[in-house]
Amino acid sequence: MSAEGGRLGRREPVLLWTVLVIAWDAAWGQLRYSVPEELPKGSFVGDVAKDLGLELPALSDRGIRVASEGRTQYFALQGKTGHLVTAERIDREQLCESVQQCVLRCEVIVEGEMKFYEIEVEITDVNDNAPSFRQEEKELRMSETTAPGTRFPLIRAHDQDSGPNSLQRYELSGDEHFSLAVQAGPGGDQRPELVLAKALDREEAACHQLVLRASDGGEPARTGTARIRVAVLDANDNAPVFSQAEYTVRVSEDVPVGSVLVTLKATDADEGLNGHVKYSLMKITDKASKIFELDSETGTLTIVGCLDFEEVSAHELEVQAHDGGGLFDTAKVLVTVTDVNDNAPEISVRSYLSEISEDVPPGTVVALLHVHDRDSETNSQVRCSLGGGAQFRLRSSQGSHYSVVTAGELDREKVSEYNLTVRAVDGGSPALESSAVLELRVLDVNDNAPVFAEERYSARLAENNAAGALVLTVRASDEDWGQNARVRYRLSEGRVRGAPLSSYVSVQAETGALYALRSFDYEEVREVRLWVWAEDGGAPALSSNVSVRLEIVDENDNAPQVLYPPPPPPSAAGSGWAGVELAPRSAEPGALVAKVVAVDADSGQNAWLSYELAKATEPGLFRVGLHSGEVRTARFPLARDAARQSLVVVVKDHGRPALSATATLTVVLAESVAELLSELGSAAAAPGEPAGSLTRWLVLAVAAVSCLFFAFLLLLLALRLRRWRRSQLLAASGSAALRGVPASHFVGIDGVRAFLHSYSHEVSLTADSRKSHLRLSSGSCCDTLPARPPPDEPAPLLGEDPSAPSVSFSREPLSAPLPFLC
Repeated sequence: MSAEGGRLGRREPVLLWTVLVIAWDAAWGQLRYSVPEELPKGSFVGDVAKDLGLELPALSDRGIRVASEGRTQYFALQGKTGHLVTAERIDREQLCESVQQCVLRCEVIVEGEMKFYEIEVEITDVNDNAPSFRQEEKELRMSETTAPGTRFPLIRAHDQDSGPNSLQRYELSGDEHFSLAVQAGPGGDQRPELVLAKALDREEAACHQLVLRASDGGEPARTGTARIRVAVLDANDNAPVFSQAEYTVRVSEDVPVGSVLVTLKATDADEGLNGHVKYSLMKITDKASKIFELDSETGTLTIVGCLDFEEVSAHELEVQAHDGGGLFDTAKVLVTVTDVNDNAPEISVRSYLSEISEDVPPGTVVALLHVHDRDSETNSQVRCSLGGGAQFRLRSSQGSHYSVVTAGELDREKVSEYNLTVRAVDGGSPALESSAVLELRVLDVNDNAPVFAEERYSARLAENNAAGALVLTVRASDEDWGQNARVRYRLSEGRVRGAPLSSYVSVQAETGALYALRSFDYEEVREVRLWVWAEDGGAPALSSNVSVRLEIVDENDNAPQVLYPPPPPPSAAGSGWAGVELAPRSAEPGALVAKVVAVDADSGQNAWLSYELAKATEPGLFRVGLHSGEVRTARFPLARDAARQSLVVVVKDHGRPALSATATLTVVLAESVAELLSELGSAAAAPGEPAGSLTRWLVLAVAAVSCLFFAFLLLLLALRLRRWRRSQLLAASGSAALRGVPASHFVGIDGVRAFLHSYSHEVSLTADSRKSHLRLSSGSCCDTLPARPPPDEPAPLLGEDPSAPSVSFSREPLSAPLPFLC
């Protein structure tokens, strides 16, 4: 029971160690397989997809491949099955000549995820090589006096296989005088020796033929043979003796061909042929036989090939010195090759992205690298650096693996391409370096909105433009590339005077040209404000807008319009005058007669109006204000001046070309109503100038009013006369009561005339009676009647009532017409 517990106790550490190794390999993403050598191409090695947990449909999308060190790729990955297979026939003896455990390493690179997994494949030996001797025939010379039991070293067989398939045993056949003894060397190798079992007799047999057979342990076993011829000689008392049992030589791997490494020296005390010593190589590999050469006479070991520390760092040779009598001595030569920094670091790009989006986050893996230096110790210590882009850095992954990752945000608009240079420098003296260039193109992301060339746009467009006229062109640029930089333009929605904006202007989507779709009228639309949008072709699209101010420029397309005097109606088109203004003949120079009022629908200089008198009955009688349009007398009216004056006033604007309009005024020079009526009557009766019906009714109305007024005065006078007569009759009856009344209190017909003379009418007539005027002057240049007589004077004939208000009349120049009501 205790023994069983001890066995369990010993198994627990082994199982624990196995579990730890498996867990360690899984943590580092390592797989290990074992396959025999000499498998045909395409042979199964392992199920990588299953062991790494990769799904088969995603293998092709992720871009999985296998990379191996060196120029020859021994393994490949099947994309459909995820199996690791052999890509070449593998010869273990060629790859691992002096290594007991032959392991090939490769990497499975997942480019889609920028990850890699290490795989170790152990190449196991198969018995594909038979033992072989460097010399198929060996001649030994022995003296007939050689004592039985004497041992002679034989040539050794070499088997390139390892383990059980390597050389296992020797066999000797052919003669009873000899037997075979096998000695174990320091390294565990077998050294065959020929043992003299029975004394020799030259007279009996001068030559003996033997066969040495070497066998390996394979199934089936393979063998190799060598023939040994033993010549029996006369007696030889002294064997050659080397000066050293072992020669050690250290030589640099860059030693030139033809250099002497060492000169072996063996002495023989015999004389003559028995004392003549010759040298030969007894143990040497095939590769070493191409590098070293031994002079059989002098014992000089010379280099005839190139040494390479990276292939073989040490060579062990066995040299035999033998005399003419067949006696010999052996010595070992150990050649140690020292490393020279003759190999620059090798940079292998396992995987890298030639294109990368500019919006990748920092830390994104761009490339996977493997750096290896075949030299040793200090010469193999490699320092790596990255140049060509501050946005990237080199990160050491594990062992000699490196990854290039992004160190910051990328901006294609600043740098669109990177040439990243990875430099590897070893620690040798002088140091060797190598480099690899990674060309990386940054793919665009729609991260820039279009930008207009100006903050705001404005344009001036003359009115009355042609439909489809180009107004202006807006331009926007996008710093992105390709479809993301393609800019299209559109108008924002809006309305102008209740109509959609799109019915007034449009923008060309590709060029940004803004066109007017209709003819603009400054008098209707003076300014149009709109927004133009620029949108790129990205997904999602980015856009920006800019304000556009379209100013309509006025043109002189409207003639002045005369508001006063108004144009004559069609019925009065032949009357020859559009309106009537009255002016007293006593008007002084500069007296205001009328004012021409005009407006212009244009603006600015096109609406500046000027007035000038184009035609007049009496050219020097009136003048017109240049900017005011006021018609004033230029001198005193003369008696010879016609009572009816016709004036034509031209109103001009300041446009180019200037537009104009005319106004016709008729000014009547009259001092009294009678003259006015007379002039109006003559004007009405003039042939070819028939007055309008309304004007005739106006004249009749004025005449009727005047008649009524005169009738009233006559009635009043009659009543006064009647009262006076009654008073005269009373005076005759009582004269004493009337003697005290002054005669000045009695007014006759002359007083009435004076009253009538002091009353004057001011009338303004036009062809349109609705706009005719009648004005009663508030004053007169004549004497006025007294409001109330002095106390010592008798009361006037008219107006006995002392409380009645006084009435005064005056004549003033015509200033402004009043509406005449009919």
